[in-house]
Amino acid sequence: MRDVLAAIMPDWREGRTAGLATVVHTFKSAPRLPGASMLVTAAGEAVGSVSGGCVEGAVYELASEVRDSGVPELVRYGISDDDAFAVGLTCGGIIDIFVEPVSQQRFAELDGVRQDIADEKRVGVATVIEHPDSTWLGRHLVVRPDGVNGDLGSERANSAVGDDTQGYLAAGRTGILSYGPDGERLDSGMRVFFTSYAPPPRMLVFGAIDFASALARLGSFLAYRVTVCDARAVFATPARFPDAAEVVNEWPHRYLAGQQEQGLVDERTVICVLTHDPKFDIPLLEVALRGRPVAFVGAMGSRRTHEDRIRRLREAGLGGTELARLHSPVGLDLGARTPEETAVSIAAEIIAKQWKGSGEPLHRLGARIHHDEQDREQQQA
Repeated sequence: MRDVLAAIMPDWREGRTAGLATVVHTFKSAPRLPGASMLVTAAGEAVGSVSGGCVEGAVYELASEVRDSGVPELVRYGISDDDAFAVGLTCGGIIDIFVEPVSQQRFAELDGVRQDIADEKRVGVATVIEHPDSTWLGRHLVVRPDGVNGDLGSERANSAVGDDTQGYLAAGRTGILSYGPDGERLDSGMRVFFTSYAPPPRMLVFGAIDFASALARLGSFLAYRVTVCDARAVFATPARFPDAAEVVNEWPHRYLAGQQEQGLVDERTVICVLTHDPKFDIPLLEVALRGRPVAFVGAMGSRRTHEDRIRRLREAGLGGTELARLHSPVGLDLGARTPEETAVSIAAEIIAKQWKGSGEPLHRLGARIHHDEQDREQQQA
C-alpha cells in the first residue's frame, strides 16, 4: 500500500471509495512480492502494479467492481487456473490478491498510518482476508510498538493478532497468519495479512571517494537511506554526494559507535567500508563486527589488503565468528573496472546476501528464480 498511499488519500479525505488490490501470497516465479498494490481511484485511475503487467487488466476490472459493490474478494491468478493464465501470468507463477474497498468508513485509521509512514515510525496493518463470516473481511488492525488500534471483529482476535504481529513489526516482515474464526491459535478459518511499514533501511558508506559516490547513487536507487561518512572534511561534502541523504564529517568508528548507542543501526543496516586505509578501517570494522548484527558488512581492497586487514583484526581480538560476518574483498566477480561497475558489483553481493542468492548466472541454475521466505528457511535449516 505504501506505493499507492498518496493516490488513496484524496478520495479518502473527500469521503469517496477506491478499490485496492494487494498481493498477499505468491508461489513459484511470481513477479511481485507480497505487499505490492494497485489502486483504482473513485474516478477510475489505475495506480501501481500487482504483477508487473501480467494480470493488471483483470485486477483493474475486479478492483473497480469491489470499489462499487463494497464487497472484498480474495482471488488467485496463475498457471493452475486456466482463465487466470489466459489473462497473462506467463511467468508461470501463482499470486493471491486481496481486493478491498477503501474509504473513511471502511478504514478510519488510514490517515494515522499515513502519518506514521511519513514520520518514519514503525507501523503495520493487519487485514482479514479470509473468514467464514463475510462481514469480517477487510477489517483492519493497526499495529504499533506501543499498542494496537482498530477492530478485526472481536477482542480475542484483536489481542491474538496484535500480540503475534509485534514480532513481524519489529523485524519488518510481511506475511499471512492463520487463526480460528475468533482468533483462536492453532486453529483455522481466519487468515490475516500483515503488512509492515518500517523506515527505509540504512546504507552506511565510509570513505568519501569516487566509488562511494557511485555506491550512494545505487544505494538510493535501491531504496536505502544512504549516509556517507569520512573524517576528511575537504572530501566529505554534500556537493560531492548529491544522492546521499546525509554526509557526515567524523571519524568513522566514532560515528558508527554513536549510531549504535542511539539504536539507529539495526538488522537491516548495510555497512560498506571503502577507505582501505588501516587507520580508518580497523577501528571501524572492530565496531561494526562486534556490535549488533547487521544485514551486511563489506570492505573494499585488494587481496593483499584483505590479508593484512584480517591479521590486524585478529590482533585486535576478533574471533572467527566475528570475522565470518565480513565480506572482504567486497563485491561479486563481475570484472568491474569503473566506480559505477564496482558499485553494481557491491550491490549485487548485498542483494545476494539478503535473498540467499548464489551469484551464479540464472541460465546455469535449475532452481527457482525468485527466492521466497520458504526457500530461505529451508536453506537455513
